[in-house]
Amino acid sequence: MSLLEKVKGLASDNFENSVRIRRHLHANPELSFEEYETSAFVRAELEAMGLKPQSIANTGLVALIQGKNPSSRVIGLRADMDALPIFEANDVPYKSKNEGVMHACGHDVHTTSLLGSAKILTALKDEFEGTVKLVFQPAEEKAPGGASIMIKEGVLTNPSLSGMIGQHVAPNIPVGKIGFREGMYMASTDELYFKVIGKGGHGAAPDQCIDPILIASHIIIALQQIVSRNRKPTNPSVLTIGKIEGLGATNVIPNEVNIQGTFRNMNEEWREKGLTLIQKMAETMAESMGAKCEVNIVRGYPYLENNPELTRKIRSYATEYMGEENVVNLDLWMAGEDFAFYSQVVDSCFYRLGTMNESKGIISGVHTPTFDIDEKALEFGTGLMAWNALMELKQK
Repeated sequence: MSLLEKVKGLASDNFENSVRIRRHLHANPELSFEEYETSAFVRAELEAMGLKPQSIANTGLVALIQGKNPSSRVIGLRADMDALPIFEANDVPYKSKNEGVMHACGHDVHTTSLLGSAKILTALKDEFEGTVKLVFQPAEEKAPGGASIMIKEGVLTNPSLSGMIGQHVAPNIPVGKIGFREGMYMASTDELYFKVIGKGGHGAAPDQCIDPILIASHIIIALQQIVSRNRKPTNPSVLTIGKIEGLGATNVIPNEVNIQGTFRNMNEEWREKGLTLIQKMAETMAESMGAKCEVNIVRGYPYLENNPELTRKIRSYATEYMGEENVVNLDLWMAGEDFAFYSQVVDSCFYRLGTMNESKGIISGVHTPTFDIDEKALEFGTGLMAWNALMELKQK
């Protein structure tokens, strides 16, 4: 029996167990930096395989699967474990038991897939050289991102990685298909908070006020020209204002207006320049109208860069595992992912695992109350990740 047949066979044999794990995780979600029960569950599963997981970043875990000559090459496989503050609307046996918390971004799938891959790789550890480092990460959904903390605590060293591989559910790709993109893939994500401070008063006497509603409106419109007139047109960038709060009334001009938004990019040099321009424009425009604007920029994740050489190799492994017809190209995606922190310091590949099944009505996007997956994706997710690690460990 070939190694490929062995991996596929083990993924198939483990499918029911993967469903069990995923449903347990889905029913018991925990928010970012609060994944205590999830971490304990994952630890127990790893220990049952004979592995020795180590704690990192409080609720994170790292475990090693060592083959022959374990120091020859080390590949990292990453999964995230946190859930979102969403009330689940699905009527399924494994519906969230934690009201207002839901695995609406597929992190239960990611964790299950990595546990399944670990089971396969442990069974085959006499058939490969090198080491697989399993990375179970907390807090992908909340700044500063669990990945940044794990890197600071040494997840990429002892032993050092030759590459990092991650996967993410794709509710817009049919189950049984895998998506790849080389180079720039996902955006940096910075949060913007503005407080426009004026002078409130009666709506019938605007001459006696400094109207923060009007000033905020000018700021919001002016900010758009930062993207449209300062960045290169070939550089993807988004500046979106998503919240305005001015607690006045039909006849009341408030003292202040609060604005919130996001700035997203795929170029770190432009990101820095853009953030500087955003702050300067908001402050000076408010000042020119007699008001004050306090700007708070919360730095988020960097942009995600898929190393071209590694991604081409992983794609070739996926083609062999899934079939060429089941490997698709991905577009740029302006969403953010803290896997980007890994991609900035080590050769990385982040690909998408199809989970959609239109015939079953499984079509909802991530971060929605009705998100779910075709669980057949678990068999592909566990087997392919293990296969990618095995093939990459063969490289010299």
